[in-house]
Amino acid sequence: MPWLGKTSKMLRMFLKINFQEHGFDLTHEQFILIAHLYHRDGINQKDLAFITERNKGSLARLVNTTEKKNLVVRVPSLEDKRVNIIYLTKQGRCVFEKLKPVLDDCEAQVKKGLTQKEVKAMISILEKIQNNISD
Repeated sequence: MPWLGKTSKMLRMFLKINFQEHGFDLTHEQFILIAHLYHRDGINQKDLAFITERNKGSLARLVNTTEKKNLVVRVPSLEDKRVNIIYLTKQGRCVFEKLKPVLDDCEAQVKKGLTQKEVKAMISILEKIQNNISD
């Protein structure tokens, strides 16, 4: 299935280039992180690792790099000081809001020439592949 891996890599590069062209030094993974927090802010690292499908170490590195860009902040939990809650900063919220139209344009370009039926079929096939390998 080299076509699946190649398409995934091309899509990540396509997004990164579009983000850079609009003045944002942000990876696809960092965007996913701030998008999750934009819609549900204040998530502990363990839950965020599960939601973003990353292991704890990988998520910690992602949070570190995103925190250095002042897009997220780690706050110790009031109930358990060993647990960090991740919040979107004001700057992180602003970046997401500015990048959302860019992402919408990217999505439109990716879907260009595809019918609604083809898009639904593609999503259905990708969900089946994900289910096949998640067992």
